[in-house]
Amino acid sequence: MKSLIVLSLIVATVSAGIVPPILERLPAIPVMPLPEFEGRITNGEFARAGQFPYQVGLSLAFGEDTFWCGGTLISNRWILTAAHCTDGADGVTIYLGAIDVRTHNEKGQQRIYSSKLNIIVHEQWNGETMANDISLIKMPVIIEFNDRIQPAVLPKKNGQYSSYEGELVWASGWGRDSDEASSISQFLRYIEVPVMKQSTCNTYYLGSISEKMICISTKGKKSTCNGDSGGPLVYKQDGENVVIGATSFGIKLGCESGWPGVFTRVTSYLDWIEEKTGIVNN
Repeated sequence: MKSLIVLSLIVATVSAGIVPPILERLPAIPVMPLPEFEGRITNGEFARAGQFPYQVGLSLAFGEDTFWCGGTLISNRWILTAAHCTDGADGVTIYLGAIDVRTHNEKGQQRIYSSKLNIIVHEQWNGETMANDISLIKMPVIIEFNDRIQPAVLPKKNGQYSSYEGELVWASGWGRDSDEASSISQFLRYIEVPVMKQSTCNTYYLGSISEKMICISTKGKKSTCNGDSGGPLVYKQDGENVVIGATSFGIKLGCESGWPGVFTRVTSYLDWIEEKTGIVNN
């Protein structure tokens, strides 16, 4: 439960006398209630059925409490998400093929429960610095793919990884649509935004953005928000959906503040993912 409480953590300053920004982990949103049309990616667009077939929703149990995150389907058994979502969870209900998470009988939607025994949190996950904010969930059954359920691909493991700086990428999820919203969205939404230079992102976060993180520009108040954590950041390349990030954290000033959204950089963890799952894109 500790890892899903909204925590304010002070980032170390790079020079004396500078007041550090206050960061906020992004989930910490109870799954219920789900008021209609409230709470989604800020200033995003409604997703169409099958538009983001790799997107999964995660309803995580912590004792009697339930919290919501996103994730990325990367095979017929494995989901990629954030460590701060899953650390300490007792289990998770996985939503596949969903647009409307309120409707149990939505066409194409599947829900599968997986126990904490199937959750792998990165061994060096650090909740104070948000380092290694990545985890994996193994589903108890093999999933059959269809037009609504398809995996994203990992970046090719060739040792020559793009920074993606300036490239347009896609983020999606059921997180809040404004700083005033109190719950997650009923419907999946998305944004298309550019990747920000790491050096520029570090001017906002006072040098706390490591090479294992990737940032997006949130101009126009388009941003990920609470409830989107763990969800996909995808770069479309040669007709493939390449997952390059998992939603990690933002600034406590608010999702609409214009501060960059920060993701775990997937290319930094390809060896770890292969070790745990056997999945690799050569």
